[in-house]
Amino acid sequence: MLRLKVISPEKILFDGDVESVTVPGTLGEFEVLENHAPIISSLNAGKMTFVVPNEGKMEINIAGGFVEVQKNEVSLCVEV
Repeated sequence: MLRLKVISPEKILFDGDVESVTVPGTLGEFEVLENHAPIISSLNAGKMTFVVPNEGKMEINIAGGFVEVQKNEVSLCVEV
């Protein structure tokens, strides 16, 4: 299980446990699963998707930002 926190300058968009996260990286879309290697990446405009247990797939349209993955914690600072 991953802990996902999505923050915009205006508010916290999501904070909770997820099974996976897919983001529009600068060099292409990539997916983060449990035990992913540490990474920091810039993000392009596009859709980020994540799978919430017992709720299914959710999407947020972003205008860009950054993602950091470390020890099953995924933090995104995005513009919407």
